[in-house]
Amino acid sequence: MTSTHDDAPPDRSRREFIRTGGAATAALLAGAVWPQADAPAAAPAAMPTRPLGRTGHRVSVFSLGGQSAIERPNNDAVAVPLIDRALDLGVNYIDTSSIYGGPDRWSERYIGQVMKRRRAEAFLASKTKERTRDGSLRMIEQSLKLLNTDHLDLWQLHDIGTQADVEQVFAKGGAVEALLEARDQKLVRFLGLTGHHRPDPLMEAMRRLPFDCILLAVSAADVHHYSFQERLLPMAVEQRMGIIGMKVTGRGRILSTWTPPPVEQQRRSWEGVVIASGPGTIGIRDALHYALSTPVSTVIVGCDSIAQLEENVKLAREFTPLTRDQMAALEARTAPVAKQALFFRFFERA
Repeated sequence: MTSTHDDAPPDRSRREFIRTGGAATAALLAGAVWPQADAPAAAPAAMPTRPLGRTGHRVSVFSLGGQSAIERPNNDAVAVPLIDRALDLGVNYIDTSSIYGGPDRWSERYIGQVMKRRRAEAFLASKTKERTRDGSLRMIEQSLKLLNTDHLDLWQLHDIGTQADVEQVFAKGGAVEALLEARDQKLVRFLGLTGHHRPDPLMEAMRRLPFDCILLAVSAADVHHYSFQERLLPMAVEQRMGIIGMKVTGRGRILSTWTPPPVEQQRRSWEGVVIASGPGTIGIRDALHYALSTPVSTVIVGCDSIAQLEENVKLAREFTPLTRDQMAALEARTAPVAKQALFFRFFERA
C-alpha cells in the first residue's frame, strides 16, 4: 500500500525531487520561451511555452481547464467568450472530458462552438471515463461531434486511480484497445492518462504502454499525502512525457482567499470528503508559481470569469522559477490545510 507522507521520513520526497525531478525542471525551464528582457515596458509579455514532452508541440505554460464556468448548464454567454479570450491571450492547450457538464456534456459543447471557428489555434484534449473498448469508442464519436472536429490532439484515460482501473482498461476489450484503434484511424494524434488519487496505478499503466502525456495533480500540498512528486513525476520526466498539472488550487481550497461553504453544503459536494473549517494558506500567485516550478509542461486551471482568466495569464507571464527553499517554505505553509487541498486523495476506492 502506498504510504502517506506522514508515514515516511519528512525529507524523502524533497531529496528525491532534487535528485531527479529538480534536474529535469532546470532542463525543461531552460528550454522555455520567455518574454524578451529588452521588450518595451508598455508591451504585454508573451505567453511562455514549454515542450509537451515528445509530441513536438510547444504548449503555453498556463492552459484552460474544461470545468468551472465551462461545464455549467446553459452558460454559453460566459463560457464561449471565456474560451475565445483564452485563445486571444496565447493559451494554446484546452482540456475537457466526456463527463464534464454531466450527460449533456456541456464542456465539450461550449468548446465545440469555438473550435468550429478556431480549431487550428488549439491543442485539444479530451478523455474517456469508460473502461471498455466499445464504451470508449462511443465516447469519442460523440466527443468529435460536439467539439466540431475530425480529430483530437490528445485522448486520455480519465481518472486512473486504482489497480482495478489499470486491469480493466488493459483487459481484452478494455479501453486501451479503443485508444490504440483511434490513433491508428487518425481520430487522435496522441494518447494519455490522467489521475489524482494514488501514484502507483498511474506508474503501472505507464510501464505497460508508452503514453505520450499524463495529466496529474500537483500543488504545494502534494508532498504531505500520497505524493506524486516523489516517484510519479520523475518517472514521467524520464519517459519524456508531456506533463500537464491539475488541481493546483485544490478547487480553491488551498487559497487564502477561499471561503468555506456551510458544512452541510460541503457534505453534499465532491469536495466534502474532507470538511474544511477555514480558508487555505497561500495565494494564487504562489500556487501557480509552485506548480510551474516543478517539471510540468503546463498547468490547467478552470476559470469562472474572463477577469479570473486574465489574472491567471498575467501570473503565468510573470513566472520565474522558485528556488528549492522557496518551494519548501510553501510546502510548510500548506501543511495545516493539506487534507482539504488534497481532498481527492481521501475517497475510499476499491
